[in-house]
Amino acid sequence: MDITATAAIVTGGASGLGAATARHLAEAGAQVTIFDRDDVQGGALADEIGGTFAHVDVTDEDSVRAGVDKARARMGRVTALVNCAGIAHAIKTLGRDGAHPLGPFRRTIDVNLVGTFNCLRLAAEAMGANDPDADGARGVIVNTASIAAFDGQKGQAAYAASKAGVVGMTLPVARDLASVGIRVNTIAPGLFLTPMLLGLPEEAREALAADVPFPRRLGRPEEFARLARFLIESPYMNGECIRIDGGLRMR
Repeated sequence: MDITATAAIVTGGASGLGAATARHLAEAGAQVTIFDRDDVQGGALADEIGGTFAHVDVTDEDSVRAGVDKARARMGRVTALVNCAGIAHAIKTLGRDGAHPLGPFRRTIDVNLVGTFNCLRLAAEAMGANDPDADGARGVIVNTASIAAFDGQKGQAAYAASKAGVVGMTLPVARDLASVGIRVNTIAPGLFLTPMLLGLPEEAREALAADVPFPRRLGRPEEFARLARFLIESPYMNGECIRIDGGLRMR
């Protein structure tokens, strides 16, 4: 897909990986609509990149549908979706205070897994109305999982389960949407300099980076963004999950 002809939605686009992706796509010539609940940061970034902001709760059907409608109205169509919205809790299955509370587990699944599916199904519906290109393509979807889907650590039961679900649905959704001409891929990032890690002390960040084989540092959000662009532009990439982690395998 020609990036200069791309009309993309980026969920979780107000900060972190989503913000880097929204900025990178816009700089490459794409139209971008940011979905987020942070009106201040999301609106400011949309203004900065010449894009559109929509206040969207990815877990709410009406909210996402309204956001997709706004994106189509502003951009003329929707040809790409990059799902970056997500949350994380660090809670052991059995800890000092007892069993893992069910509420945070459900909320993590709801945002990370259900929210991803909610956005992709409604974006796919919009993409289905596009005229196909020479390959029959109408759109492309890029989801965000995590290496925790494969190497989840202690305290990551909810997060790892949610991201494993995103990985697990990649191929069946790609197969579902093949007849419509929509590709689906997933990125599984390792340790990246997102707001969560930036809030740690420098020594803690250095300790995390020391486990990365090469390059021995934390990932930069713009590196994730470049991979998302690659997946949008590469017409033969479909049904895949790609790790971007410097060779890190969590222990």
